Amino acid sequence: MSDFTSNFWSVFVATISILGIVYCIALLWFSSKVKVSSHNTQDGTTGHVWDETLREMNNPLPRWWLWLFIITIVFAVVYGVAYPGLGSFAGQLGWTSQGQYESEVAKAKQALEPMYAAFTAQPPEQLAGDPKAMAVGERLFMNNCAQCHGSDARGSKSFPNLTDGDWLHGGTPDKIKETITKGRMGQMPPMAAAVGTPDDIRNVSHYVLSLSGSPSDSVRASLGKAKFGACAACHGADGKGNQALGSANLTDKIWLHGWGEEAITAMITGGKINPMPAQEGRLTEAQIHVLTAYVWGMSNKPQAVAAVSK
Repeated sequence: MSDFTSNFWSVFVATISILGIVYCIALLWFSSKVKVSSHNTQDGTTGHVWDETLREMNNPLPRWWLWLFIITIVFAVVYGVAYPGLGSFAGQLGWTSQGQYESEVAKAKQALEPMYAAFTAQPPEQLAGDPKAMAVGERLFMNNCAQCHGSDARGSKSFPNLTDGDWLHGGTPDKIKETITKGRMGQMPPMAAAVGTPDDIRNVSHYVLSLSGSPSDSVRASLGKAKFGACAACHGADGKGNQALGSANLTDKIWLHGWGEEAITAMITGGKINPMPAQEGRLTEAQIHVLTAYVWGMSNKPQAVAAVSK
């Protein structure tokens, strides 16, 4: 850790940069003073001969080439003073890559303000039918959401499908906006101790499968029903879940973390933590509004079209 708290590397980089410039100056000066010995000063050659007639000339650098070297050195000195090129030295102009990034982002936001103002004036249900807004929403989704939910928003294992109308926390525009803004922390605690023995856990797994009409062992399912009481506090006695808690509906054949006895047993035994990062601070309120309309529209396309046609 000492390497990251001392100024050694800053001094090291500054020293290398300065020595490089000094070396270039010295090399240029000495090369202009030292003359290569010539065996025959009459013809201006060095005396080296190859292939019987090929002779090496002893001419100075062209003036334009010499001045190009000088300009390069001067540029390096001016750059090192003006910009942060010498270790931790900030430079006289105070330029930083972070500052330039923030400035460009601010300019882009200012340029887009009129467009987003028109979008935010519409409710998400209506905005979802606006082709121009949805084109913007698609780009926002691709840049910020597709890495987890997929480019088609159909998700994958542990990442919800946003097109099917199945919502852990609710699928209204307000709930979607809340989820995008604040993020979510999906958490199911390990329930092995509450359910009982490994055999009890298997029985509960089959009972959970039976709730959705999935293939299951009816005998084990009947034995697991009583033990399901440990799960009912979150998923409900009927297994339909609770959106206020973000607990899954176990009756709809939608399996976020995998289907079958093995997958359900693993969930009961080890639990699951499944976070979604908050986009607040990364996206503006207007961008979140458009993204909300886009996500809502993917599972409510008939309603979105109807809202525009009114």
